[in-house]
Amino acid sequence: MITRYTWRTGILEAVLILGALIFMVPLYALVNISLKPANADSGMLSPALSPHFGNFADAWKTAALGPALGNSFLITAGSLLLLVPIAALASYPLARVTRTWSRLTFYGIAAGLVLPMQLALLPLYTSIRDLGLLGTPWSLIVYYAGLTFPFSVFLYTGFLRALPVEYEEAAVMDGCSPLRTFLSVVFPLLRPVTGTVVILNAIAIWNDFFAPLLFLSGTESQTTPVALYGFVGQYVSQWPMIFAGLTVSIVPVLIAYLFLQKYIIQGFSGGLKG
Repeated sequence: MITRYTWRTGILEAVLILGALIFMVPLYALVNISLKPANADSGMLSPALSPHFGNFADAWKTAALGPALGNSFLITAGSLLLLVPIAALASYPLARVTRTWSRLTFYGIAAGLVLPMQLALLPLYTSIRDLGLLGTPWSLIVYYAGLTFPFSVFLYTGFLRALPVEYEEAAVMDGCSPLRTFLSVVFPLLRPVTGTVVILNAIAIWNDFFAPLLFLSGTESQTTPVALYGFVGQYVSQWPMIFAGLTVSIVPVLIAYLFLQKYIIQGFSGGLKG
C-alpha cells in the first residue's frame, strides 16, 4: 500500500523539523561557546569562526575531569549492576502473583516515586556514616540503588504484565525451578525494558549533584557535576572553558543514549500496554 504525500504530511514534517531545531539550539550554544576564545565578546549564538580547541585541554586539566569521569562511571555502573537484578527479581512475583499482598506490595513500592528524597537524607547519612561508607563510592552506589528502585520496579512490573506466560509454563513443565525459569526464560525477554531502566537511571545518577556533594564532601573522590561546580566557582569569567568541560561531561551519556534509544521506546510501550 502506497501512501500519498499530502499537504497535511508536509505540515507535520515542518512542525517536527521546527521542533527538532528548537531542541538543538541549547546543544549548539553549548558546543559553540566551548570553541570560542576566552576574550570573545560575541553572542552565544554567533558562530565561532576561529575554533579554539585548547579550551577542552585546559578544562580537562584544570577541573581534573579525568578522575571525576572515572568516579562518575564507577558509581553509575556499580549502582546499575546492583539495581537491575534486584529490581527485576522483585518485579517478577509482583507481576505474576495476583493475590492481595502482591498488589499492596507493588503500591507500597510505587509510593516511593512520590515521596521527596529529602525526607530520608538525614537518616541515610547517619546510617552510611555508621557503616563506615561515608566518603567512599560505595555510599553512593547503595544510595542510588535504593533511590531508583521504585521507578525500576514500576517499569519492570508493567512490562512483565504484558509478557505472555506460555514460555514460563513450558519451562516449568520441563522441570525448571522459579529462579531458573526467571534467569533462563524471563530475564532475556526483559531486554527492552532493561535498556530503559539502565539509560534513564544512568542519566539521573550521572547528572546528580546533591548526593555526591553530601556523601563525598571533603574527599578527592568527586563526580563530574561536583568537579564542574568547583571549576565554575573558580573560573566564573572563563565561560568558554566552563562550557568545554560541560561538553566533555555529556559525551558518555549521549553516546549511551544513542545506542539504547530503541530500548527506551520499547520498554515504555511494553509497560504502557501492561
